[in-house]
Amino acid sequence: MTNSVSFGHLPHKTVERLSQYRRALLLCIENGRSHIFSHEIAKIQHITPVQVRRDLMLIGYSGTLRRGYNIQELIELIGNIIDFSEGINVAVIGMGNLGKTLISYFKGKRHKLSIVAGFDNNPDKIGTKMSGILCHSIDSMPQVIVEKDIQIGIITVPAEIATDVTKKLVEAGIKGILNYTPKPVNVPPNVYLEEYDMITSLEKVAFFVKLAEENIEI
Repeated sequence: MTNSVSFGHLPHKTVERLSQYRRALLLCIENGRSHIFSHEIAKIQHITPVQVRRDLMLIGYSGTLRRGYNIQELIELIGNIIDFSEGINVAVIGMGNLGKTLISYFKGKRHKLSIVAGFDNNPDKIGTKMSGILCHSIDSMPQVIVEKDIQIGIITVPAEIATDVTKKLVEAGIKGILNYTPKPVNVPPNVYLEEYDMITSLEKVAFFVKLAEENIEI
């Protein structure tokens, strides 16, 4: 069941896990499940049942001892919390291998989150379509962002131009940036920034593999 709760101050990590829960729950629906227990969600996400219950309590949702959580209800509640009611348009800046892969992967995954434009400074790419998404010149970002009501930018450009691209996005009125380059960037307080460095993530995995190889308990 759900209660009336304000979600404006949910911890960032909780929002991240809610997205992960929804992906797992959608798979459960596909497999014919109607209810699920916290320990089952925890096993899928490799976290503790206590963490799952704590997150769901924060959004005002509780299940029953006999049947657990109603999967469809929980999917809808998570959608109401993390999705923008009218949907959000996204642009990918940098139409190299990573940019093209992201566009292909996200196509059709979320109807409230749509990649609607790509940008690049390579003349051979400008004017072409990749997975149905038109590639525009980076110089045209200000007008295209306004025309298509784009609010999120995903940066996949070479690291040396990440700062310049970020500045252009902020000046164009972007509200959120996902930075896939290894170059940290700065944004004003009114722009939400998420940075993902694949090298750091891989080094983290390698560290724990090293511990296992050396028989050091994690």
